[in-house]
Amino acid sequence: MYKNLRWKIITILIVTGLAVWSFYPPQERVRLGLDLKGGVHLVMRVQTDDALKIETEQAAERLQEELSRQGLAGTVASETVTRLRVEGVPSGRDQEFRRIADEQLSAGYNRESGAGGVYTFEMKPNVAAQLRRDSVTQAIQTIERRVNELGVAEPIVAEHGNAGDQVLVQLPGVTDVARAKEIIRSTALLELKIVQDGPFPSREAALAARNGALASTEEIVSGVDDRGITGSAGGTLYYIVRRTAAISGRDLRNARPTLDENNRPAVSFSLNRDGAQKFGRVTSENIGRQLAIILDNRVMSAPVIESRITDEGRISGSFTQEEVNDLSLTLRSGALPASLTYLEERTVGPTLGADSIRAGVMASIAGLALVALFMLAYYRLSGINAIVSIALNLLILLGFMAYVGATMTLPGIAGFILTIGMGVDSNVLIFERIKEEMAAGKGVRQAVAAGFDRVFLTILDTHVASLIAAAFLFQFGTGPIRGFATTLFFGLLSNVFTAVFVSRTLFELGLSRRQPNAALSI
Repeated sequence: MYKNLRWKIITILIVTGLAVWSFYPPQERVRLGLDLKGGVHLVMRVQTDDALKIETEQAAERLQEELSRQGLAGTVASETVTRLRVEGVPSGRDQEFRRIADEQLSAGYNRESGAGGVYTFEMKPNVAAQLRRDSVTQAIQTIERRVNELGVAEPIVAEHGNAGDQVLVQLPGVTDVARAKEIIRSTALLELKIVQDGPFPSREAALAARNGALASTEEIVSGVDDRGITGSAGGTLYYIVRRTAAISGRDLRNARPTLDENNRPAVSFSLNRDGAQKFGRVTSENIGRQLAIILDNRVMSAPVIESRITDEGRISGSFTQEEVNDLSLTLRSGALPASLTYLEERTVGPTLGADSIRAGVMASIAGLALVALFMLAYYRLSGINAIVSIALNLLILLGFMAYVGATMTLPGIAGFILTIGMGVDSNVLIFERIKEEMAAGKGVRQAVAAGFDRVFLTILDTHVASLIAAAFLFQFGTGPIRGFATTLFFGLLSNVFTAVFVSRTLFELGLSRRQPNAALSI
């Protein structure tokens, strides 16, 4: 009897048992991708100009506040998404202005001086390019957090195309497409600003209260009329608020659904340490004034500050329970850095996915059956070894996929069929080498041992090269390409085990029960 044959058989049985345990029952353990399970496929463009505009406007606000604090005249306004303009700087205080501007803007803007106290600041090209890249990266991370909280199994969120501003989102198993799109696209920008005046029933009334012109530090924001103010247009009120927010969504630590004092759905939020310090300072300085809670540039409520508030707050309004849940989700995941526009939308029905699975399984069975007939016809009884090793190869591959939580896609099924081809190729190499050794006059046992020993390095070499290709496909591919690369990777690993170890063990098991000079059916 061959040495260690018993342990080889036990090893094969253990590996087979672990593979079956990993994917059984398959309807629960094998994760299906969008093309097999159904769902929604979206391609969106990140409007990176929005991120540049926000940065420029915030820079203008910071500079305006600092100029006012230093008692220096001058009006700061953003001209384009990357340029801001300063007018009215007194000629005798140019040097002081330049010092302040350098402190506030020098890291990101180039300064140009004009006549009559006019200055323009243009965002540096490298800073603008980095902001665009960061906005896409942040959008991907934010969308990923949102779809993960939706409970979508194995979503795909990745950069798409070569433009550098597109995002691919695939949500397997999603049926409520409209809700998913709304949650993904919602900016959910939360700002808390001190109310300077109002509310007013119309924008014209708000402007009239300021004699037709707002100060540079003020803006008008619309809101919901839940107070029954006479004359409000369409149930809308208008508030004059400070342009600079006391705190924003960036200061949030958490958000969760709750109920307000009238037992209506609301959202409770808590702030991080820096946000709590800023909020405490602002509320202590403005007791008795209204605080506008603004979500996506719309006032949701404007309660009166009755005492100093630090780390807790609440957003109330005319919300349904589902709206509260969705708002909490989007606030927790963070605000998108820029708006999104949809470029492509495809919905894959579960029926189409079931048909794809059925077609893929039938193709795999047909391929395996044809291979089995060929191996039996050409290599006779030795072909049984090849059939067993290929079938076990597919079993182990499926176990690998289920154990690591890899997603099965339609290209992944193509990888299964390719695995059958790789198994055939490896067995043909081994069998032909065995036949050559027998033709050279060696005995059956020596020919089998020599055939496996000499072909092993060839099989290892080809599989390592293919593994490198699979790694590159996984690293640089997206979606379906990654699914194919995953199946190919695990198929290569399992094929080395089955073609070399399992097939050899089967030969040794068969030869151990026969006479040393018996012929080999090959």
